[in-house]
Amino acid sequence: MAITEEKTVEEKNLSFVEQLVEQDLAEGKNAGRIQTRFPPEPNGYLHIGHAKAICMDFGVAEKYNGVCNLRFDDTNPTKENNEYVENILNDISWLGFKWGNIYYASDYFEKLWDFAVWMIQNGHAYIDEQTAEQIAEQKGTPTTPGVASPYRDRPVEESLKLFNKMNTPEAVEGSMVLRAKLDMANPNMHFRDPIIYRIIHTPHHRTGTKWHAYPMYDFAHGQSDFFEGVTHSICTLEFVPHRPLYDKFIDYLKEMRGETENLHDFRPRQIEFNRLNLTYTMMSKRKLLALVEEKFVSGWDDPRMPTLSGMRRRGYSPESVRKFIDSIGYTKFDALNDMALLEAAVREDLNKRALRVSAVLNPVKLVITNYPEGQTEEMEAINNPENEADGTHTITFSRNLWIERDDFMEDAPKKFFRMTPGKEVRLKNAYIVKCTGCTKDAEGNIVEIQAEYDPLSKSGLEGANRKVKGTLHWVSADHCHKAQVRVYDRLFCVENPSADERDFRELLNPESLKTIENCYVEDYAADCKPGQYLQFQRIGYFMADLDSTAENPVFNKTVGLKDAWAKQNK
Repeated sequence: MAITEEKTVEEKNLSFVEQLVEQDLAEGKNAGRIQTRFPPEPNGYLHIGHAKAICMDFGVAEKYNGVCNLRFDDTNPTKENNEYVENILNDISWLGFKWGNIYYASDYFEKLWDFAVWMIQNGHAYIDEQTAEQIAEQKGTPTTPGVASPYRDRPVEESLKLFNKMNTPEAVEGSMVLRAKLDMANPNMHFRDPIIYRIIHTPHHRTGTKWHAYPMYDFAHGQSDFFEGVTHSICTLEFVPHRPLYDKFIDYLKEMRGETENLHDFRPRQIEFNRLNLTYTMMSKRKLLALVEEKFVSGWDDPRMPTLSGMRRRGYSPESVRKFIDSIGYTKFDALNDMALLEAAVREDLNKRALRVSAVLNPVKLVITNYPEGQTEEMEAINNPENEADGTHTITFSRNLWIERDDFMEDAPKKFFRMTPGKEVRLKNAYIVKCTGCTKDAEGNIVEIQAEYDPLSKSGLEGANRKVKGTLHWVSADHCHKAQVRVYDRLFCVENPSADERDFRELLNPESLKTIENCYVEDYAADCKPGQYLQFQRIGYFMADLDSTAENPVFNKTVGLKDAWAKQNK
C-alpha cells in the first residue's frame, strides 16, 4: 500500500509530458532512448516564453538520461543572422543548460531538396504558378472545401524542370512555389496542398547564395527531427493542427527510404503544451522587433523587454526564471500568468543571493552635529543575513551623511517611526541618533537635517541594542559615489496587450522607465559589476547596468522588496 501511495504522489508531480515520456519508456519505444531538441529560429532574441520550452526540452533529456540538441531553424534568410544565433547560445547557457550537439536546418538542405524531388517524381508535389492571393483564396475555409489549383495535375517532368528553375538567380520571387499534393477537402487547412518550397534571393547567413529556393517550416521541421533521431518533438499548442502534416511527411520520407514495413516505428512523437503568456507583456517576436527598430526601447536587451537578455540585464537570476516556470507548470490549456508571480519568484531567489548595500535615491543631508569634524569610522555591514558564508564589508561613517528625504517628516503623525524632531532612530550598522531640527531654503524646502548621536549606542557594542522603533539606511556624504538609477514599470499599460485590437504601440506605458539622477551609493556598491545581485537596503533589488562605469555608476532596479504594482492596482 505504501509503495502504491508513493508512486501516486510521484506521478502527481510529473507533468503530462513527462508522463507520456515515461509511458514510452515503459513500452520500450525507441529502444529506451530519449532525445529531444530545442529548435529556435534565429530571427530575434529569446524571451521568457522560449525559456519555458527550453526548460521542458532540456529538462526531459536531463531527467531521463537522454540528450537535448540545439537546432537552428534557419529556413528564412530574410529574417535570420548570426547575431541572433550567438545570443540564443548565450541565453541557453545563462539558464544553466547544455546541449548535446548544435545543428541547423540548413545542414539538411541537400537532403530536403532530394526529398522534394522524390515527392514530385512520385506524384506527391507539383509546381504552382498562381499568386499567393489566388492560392489562399482557393484553399477555402475550415467548413468549405478548397478548390484544386489549375496546376495540380501538371506533368511530373514539367514540375521537375520548374523546381530546378526555382533554385536559380533568374527565378522571380513569388512567381512559383512547390506544393505538396495532399487533400484539398481535408477539414485540416494545413493539409490542403501546403506550400513546401518558395523562392528567396536573400543571402543565407551560413550558405550564402548557394540556394535560391528554401523549404517551408512544415517541410523542414519534422524531417530534421527524423534525420537527427529525435524521439520526442515537444512544442507549443499552436502546432497541434500541424501534427498530422508532420507525421504525413515523415511517412513519405520513410517510404522514400524503403521503410514501409515499420512505418510507425522509430518516428519522433510530437507532444504539445501551453505557451507562456504574461500580463502586461507581449511575446510576438515581430512586434518586439518593431519596438527595437522604432526605438521604443533601447534594444533587445532593454530591461523592460521580456527577452532573456533584457531580464539578465535587469538583474533577474536564471534560477528565479526556472523556478517561476516550474511553478506555473505545463498543461494543454493556454492561460495568462500574472507578472506578479514572476516577480515573486525573482524576489524570493534574490533574497538568498543578493549582497546588501546602502544607497540613497532621493537624498537629503543629515549632519550629526556632536560628531567630531573630520572623524570617520568603519562600520561592519553583513553582506547577506541569509548566508553567513558571504561575510561582511565595511561602510564609512562620518559627520555628514545622506539619508532618504522620505525618511524625514518635520510634523509627523504618531505612527511615523522614521526621523522627526525630538525622536530617536537607529542608523543601520551605526548609532542611535536623535533629530534636533532642520534647515530650509527660501522656498521652504528642507535642505539639511540636524541630529545628535549617542556614542554608547554603536551597533555591536554591549548594551548598545536599546530598542528604538525606526532603523534608517544612509551613506557618508564624503565616502560615496553619485549614481544614476533606472526604475522600470510594465512595458504595456493594459493587462493583455496581445488580445487588444488596438495598435500595440498605443498600448505602451509612458511611465515604463524613470531615470533618477543624483543618487548616492556607498563606495563598495559603486565597485559592483553587472552580474552581481544587489539589495539596496529598504528599497529593492538592483544590478549594475552594462552602461555603468567606475566614474559614473548606473543601476537597474530589478524588483522591489514588496509587490508595489499589486497594491497600486487594487
